[in-house]
Amino acid sequence: MTAPLLQIEGVSKAYPGVQANADISFQIGEGQLHALLGENGAGKSTLVKIIYGLVKPDTGRMVLRSEAFAPASPSEARRAGVAMVFQHFSLFDALDVAENVALGMENPPPLRDLAQRIRTVSEEYGLPLDPNRRVGDLSAGERQRVEIVRCLLQDPKLLIMDEPTSVLTPQEVEILFKTLRKLAQEGTSILYISHKLDEIRALCDEATILRGGRKIATCDPREKTARELAELMVGQVLHPPERDARARGDVVLQVDELSLNSNHPFGTSLKGINLKLHAGEILGIAGVAGNGQDELLLMLSGELRAPKRAVTLKGQPIGHLGPGSRRKLGLVAAPEERLGHAAAPDMSLTENALLSGASRKRLTRNGFIDWRGADRFAREIIARFDVRTPGTQVLARALSGGNLQKFVIGREIEMNPDVIIVNQPTWGVDAAAAATIRQALVALAAQGAGVLVISQDLDELLEIADSFAALNEGRLTRVRSAKGLTVEEIGLMMGGAGDMHVAHEASA
Repeated sequence: MTAPLLQIEGVSKAYPGVQANADISFQIGEGQLHALLGENGAGKSTLVKIIYGLVKPDTGRMVLRSEAFAPASPSEARRAGVAMVFQHFSLFDALDVAENVALGMENPPPLRDLAQRIRTVSEEYGLPLDPNRRVGDLSAGERQRVEIVRCLLQDPKLLIMDEPTSVLTPQEVEILFKTLRKLAQEGTSILYISHKLDEIRALCDEATILRGGRKIATCDPREKTARELAELMVGQVLHPPERDARARGDVVLQVDELSLNSNHPFGTSLKGINLKLHAGEILGIAGVAGNGQDELLLMLSGELRAPKRAVTLKGQPIGHLGPGSRRKLGLVAAPEERLGHAAAPDMSLTENALLSGASRKRLTRNGFIDWRGADRFAREIIARFDVRTPGTQVLARALSGGNLQKFVIGREIEMNPDVIIVNQPTWGVDAAAAATIRQALVALAAQGAGVLVISQDLDELLEIADSFAALNEGRLTRVRSAKGLTVEEIGLMMGGAGDMHVAHEASA
């Protein structure tokens, strides 16, 4: 048993109508790799915000290195030795690495001196960075290195990491784990938050599990299976998606030799994309963030226009059509960015259901909106996908990230499309919600829809996909059968070495 670095004693926090944390107590040892687990809404985010000085608890106390610890702000937490790498990077694309690091420091040294410190620290921990490179030109993995090195320059005693591997290849995950183990050996404690339970079992010494705002258990994750951990989190038995044998039908979506410029200054242009999606097929597309996934979804959904005949839906050219026209024809899409793209933050769930479901659910007639029908549609989504919300008039921005994700994906699935394109369908959702979403996608394919899933969760793709391809720098590898593929082979494909390393061929 290591000496405690941070002790959390009886911490509670309530918001109107919600008990986010209820009498939570546990401790993190010095040099310990400690996991914090829980389903969406379990209270992880609130607890971490309390530790990092973003939220003040209602009751309870914390002790850091034998002294009372109650940070009133993140800067106060950092001065006490607590650093955090957030799930969403807070970097400026137009600035270089050193400039971004300086912005996160209260008293940064001259840029020349800082650049040398960045080189030294990044090399010492196996996270090499060029301090003069523009962040907009970095891969997602390199951007995460910037965030981590920025924290390491503060010499933290506790490093909090929120979903740190969501944008990494398997090879990059191994590099990160080596870095974290080295930090732990040197005495830095790590509080690690992730929905990837196999990673928790491989990395962490101890895990605290929250459910409904309360601590359910503290255990050694290495002595549990991933399923046992998931069932502790959600309080129920979980089952993998049921995949009945199904025959592939005709080609429902086809893209031929498509090259398309990104509409973002730091985006990735698509280069020579070819793919065929059959009725009843789930095609999984992997890739590290920033390799063209967003552009591929925008092109397929109609937000980025393509040459008319470069994209066909059930044999009909649609490259020139916008999203509304494609929806009417049976192609729907759910982008990765939930708030602002997949959902309008300041509109209610009923209004958000109407926005994309108007044509396929016939929610307008002669220029008038069927508000009862829209509300009924929203209620159907909430019920089927267990969206935790007080009602359909709640604003989208009021939902937790995981619950909004369930609503957005559920909305598209409930429209019974011929083709559905989803980017990161289970990003940020708990094990039970992920199982629900994956089962719904499998069921949709069983009904004859073509399903294209873009995801950085390789276990997810291997679990549900029939065929597989990877994006690297805007180029798509050949589509192959997913059967027999390993995570290591997929990692090579994601890194641009796919065609020479993977011998599996997709069936004709």
